[in-house]
Amino acid sequence: MAAMASHQSIATRQSHGYIGKSALHQDCGNISMKLFRGGSFEPLKREGYCCSKRSCGSIQASSSSYQNSANNPILAQSSGTIKDPSKKSSEAALILIRHGESLWNEKNLFTGCVDVPLTKKGVEEAIEAGKRISNMPIDMIYTSALIRAQMTAMLAMTQHRRKKVPIVMHDENEQAKAWSQIFSEETKKQCIPVVTAWQLNERMYGELQGLNKQETADKYGKEQVHEWRRSYDIPPPNGESLEMCAERAVAYFKDQIEPQLQQGKNVMIAAHGNSLRSIIMYLDELTSQEVISLELSTGIPMLYIVKEDKYIRRGSPAAPTEAGVYAYTKNLAKYRQKLDEMLH
Repeated sequence: MAAMASHQSIATRQSHGYIGKSALHQDCGNISMKLFRGGSFEPLKREGYCCSKRSCGSIQASSSSYQNSANNPILAQSSGTIKDPSKKSSEAALILIRHGESLWNEKNLFTGCVDVPLTKKGVEEAIEAGKRISNMPIDMIYTSALIRAQMTAMLAMTQHRRKKVPIVMHDENEQAKAWSQIFSEETKKQCIPVVTAWQLNERMYGELQGLNKQETADKYGKEQVHEWRRSYDIPPPNGESLEMCAERAVAYFKDQIEPQLQQGKNVMIAAHGNSLRSIIMYLDELTSQEVISLELSTGIPMLYIVKEDKYIRRGSPAAPTEAGVYAYTKNLAKYRQKLDEMLH
């Protein structure tokens, strides 16, 4: 396991929509970043880094039968071949996307686990996110159980050059499974399974949900609201802390998503600010102090390369840095070349 490097200064940083601070692990290629100093951003060049898996969170998420290829023919066909689960691929792509702007984001209301859809701007952000990942291989999609994350994933996939259709998997009961079967093998090959999981939901804001953020600050004081929103282990009244959110989100990632990556499946996760911060805390080996300053922009995808049980963060696969992203790994370059040949 790679050791955490120097923690000489606690600063936040931005790398194509990701603001936060983490230690350098090793030289994995240059990526452009910005360093936050005193409220302003400055151009900065730093080295890429990679980090190995580590334990984070102890709660075990419940398994879905759709994680098993034997129970889900679409999953078995999603990458074109049925892979031997005992054989690990040397590389896979992991894409993280925070949902686009929601109607309550627009109104400056605490949303949490209230199921609110996207605004027009949020729809546009999701489509733009799709353009950024249109050349990236995607075999499986995971979203939260909330509509704003599901809309983001579906709208993003409308822009993908491969034109595979995302299909939501239904395993609520035997009837749901039976009624959602696909009886064409050829059609199955053109589908991408979408797994929805409540464990990836935004953190539950308790009695703050539906309240105006500014009015809440005026009533309880800015410091108190900041503590509820930004502390790691202090929850709002009858709600979840970031620590509690991380326990369920990371447990689900380790139990359900990580095995797919280890088998070489390319995975996209469309979720929320706090559930994604929790997963990034695990991927980048951040401390509880580092993760509370981490910010994710809506609709900006982040790319990780999963290689030899390490997660290598590559920022966002968007121009003008796109060439650097694809040049980093031969597999991604070959996939894009194959797309070009197939579509022209």
